[in-house]
Amino acid sequence: MTTVLIVDDQALQRLGFSMLLEQHPDLTVVGEATHGAEAVRKTAELRPDVVLMDVRMPGMDGIEATRRIVQSGGRSHVLVLTTFDLDEHAYAALRAGASGFLLKDALPDELVAGIRAVAAGDAVIAPALTRRLLDSFTDRLPGHTPEQESQLAALTQREREVLTAIASGWSNIEIGERLNLAESTIKTHVSHILAKIGARDRVQAVIFAYDTGLVRPA
Repeated sequence: MTTVLIVDDQALQRLGFSMLLEQHPDLTVVGEATHGAEAVRKTAELRPDVVLMDVRMPGMDGIEATRRIVQSGGRSHVLVLTTFDLDEHAYAALRAGASGFLLKDALPDELVAGIRAVAAGDAVIAPALTRRLLDSFTDRLPGHTPEQESQLAALTQREREVLTAIASGWSNIEIGERLNLAESTIKTHVSHILAKIGARDRVQAVIFAYDTGLVRPA
């Protein structure tokens, strides 16, 4: 059973999400929040698998709430919802530690699949969409830190190749075909990469690749 906390300042949005999720026996809504501060408090209290987070809310917004939830070190993963696919606020939320990014007008099946993926520890955003998002705000990317330089140096040549492929928008199957590796081997490399660079998921790994200059905007 995957537990979900719905965070949105609009009652109709919360109701719609709740009705949709309750149609699936493996998903259950454990609570709702109307603003960021309440989301942080209820996440700590309820420990949901996934926090479905709106970005723009009065008071504490979804970006700061995401940052605090991630920094708490709890088990909950944040799936950000926004109205615009290249919304600057959603980009900031990803940098704050969100595990995924979906549009509010996503199809019901896409939202459900996204929640399941995030709960399983995967990223929701297709790598190509992640790249487009990052390309749009590349001038805001800070220079990489000494810690990131050390983390990058810890990667093997093959792991660098796999990370570059992830950041370039390739799926595991595509990486396997182009590098002549089994999909199970790719998954092992991805796990090692995430551990070495301290990333929660593929989204954070892509941001790391851009930050360190391993991948450059096209």
